[in-house]
Amino acid sequence: MNIDILCVGKIKEKYLSDAISEYSKRLSRYCTLKIIEVADEKTDENASETACDKVRSLEAERLKKYIKTGAYVITLEIDGKQLDSVSFSNCLSKLMVDGVSDIQFVIGGSIGLHNSISELAKMHLSFSKMTFPHQLMRVILLEQIYRAYRIKNNEPYHK
Repeated sequence: MNIDILCVGKIKEKYLSDAISEYSKRLSRYCTLKIIEVADEKTDENASETACDKVRSLEAERLKKYIKTGAYVITLEIDGKQLDSVSFSNCLSKLMVDGVSDIQFVIGGSIGLHNSISELAKMHLSFSKMTFPHQLMRVILLEQIYRAYRIKNNEPYHK
């Protein structure tokens, strides 16, 4: 299984980089993982919706360059479907059984994803109705993917 995480912006905090490295290392025994970062756009704190849409559009164009034809695209969105860890594991397992070899998760920037990216997705996933920093979502997503593989393989993992 090939899993790509497409995300907007770079990780600047060492503690997040360390966690991403740790989960990437753990996942290497289960899948081929790639984390692809695209540049983010500066957004004025008081930007209009038109200005925000322009920012999301520019970031979307960068993301689209990496979306593979035939990949199962899953966007992380606050209004997406919420799953518990077992259901998420079952979802990934079903994709594998169905012959999906490329899954691409897409995490938007600080003001979210452009509609053109959402429309490419086969699934919209939410981890909570709460808002999380997009950099932290990488760690949360990696941990849940790792947990999903542990569940799938009936391997022990903390609850």
